[in-house]
Amino acid sequence: MLKDLYQFRAYNIRHSYDVGDFLEAYRQLLQRAIDGIWRNIVWREKQIKEKKRLIPIIPKSNQFKRNLRNYLLKDWNYAKHYVDSALKQAYSILKSWRRSYLKGGRSRGKPVAKKRFVRIKETLYSYRDGKIKISVKSKEYLVFDISKAWFLSRAKGEMGELILNEKFLTVTFRFKQKAGEVKGKIAWDCNERSIDGFNPEIGWIKVDLTKLFRIHRAYELKRKRLQRRASKKPSLKKLLDKFSKRERNRAKDLVHKLTTYLTGAFNNYFHGFENLKKMFTKSRKHNRNVAKSYWKAIIGLMSYKSEVRILNLRNSTKRCSRCGMMNAPKGAFYECGCGLRIDS
Repeated sequence: MLKDLYQFRAYNIRHSYDVGDFLEAYRQLLQRAIDGIWRNIVWREKQIKEKKRLIPIIPKSNQFKRNLRNYLLKDWNYAKHYVDSALKQAYSILKSWRRSYLKGGRSRGKPVAKKRFVRIKETLYSYRDGKIKISVKSKEYLVFDISKAWFLSRAKGEMGELILNEKFLTVTFRFKQKAGEVKGKIAWDCNERSIDGFNPEIGWIKVDLTKLFRIHRAYELKRKRLQRRASKKPSLKKLLDKFSKRERNRAKDLVHKLTTYLTGAFNNYFHGFENLKKMFTKSRKHNRNVAKSYWKAIIGLMSYKSEVRILNLRNSTKRCSRCGMMNAPKGAFYECGCGLRIDS
């Protein structure tokens, strides 16, 4: 059986409330939470691949969290539950920083909260008769009428966390995707112009990515022509940004449609993708071509629309796809004792 999968949908509602002071107060609260956790991080030296590295240990004890919450409540003039939201968000930010730091993607510098927005959990708002009522402080509320919102007919499941910024309120919905029997597994090979899948019952599946490659290539040439003149004419930088945004939007739209089709055509299948870290080399041209294929976006979108596994490719050319036995291929011909024969 497939495990239970959850899907999320988010919709924006434009508002006209003046929430600048509230957002800035929450940003400062979030930064104080990050600072409090950061001061108590313990750095331990550990031997990793013949090198000594300092590994950060983030404090997680209930006593520490209780003391930090009491510290954050001082001089906080809004509802107390926002302190809990800030603590949860601070831990999420630091855990993300730690993962990236251990992979070599971040330095030992402390994360800084720059964007102004507030995460509003379920205990801070109510939803009745098509209206969302958000508690800001004692006897002070923000009310949003969504009774005629276009997305209500599409929204499924329960309303979850809200996100408030200066212009929009983002409403999220969470619902469980029905689990079914596993029909099979498909292993995907990512190439520059296509992704090729294989399943013993279905056979080979080829997905052409030429259109996606052409989108990136077309806008790359447009930007290249403009970049030569942009240094002398600053007004062209706005046009460059416009082209870049249009390229991203067209590529994302195509990838969304592609992954939606794949998950619908191969419903209740496990999808296996190779680890993309080893795809990048020291060649700048090769890395750009890899980036044009949008593999990372494809895998990311597939992972929340269906079940995805990142595969270890070691001995994959020797292992039989039917029974799992190890056999050395003879040139372009592969033969296994179970009867499988492949002539590539």
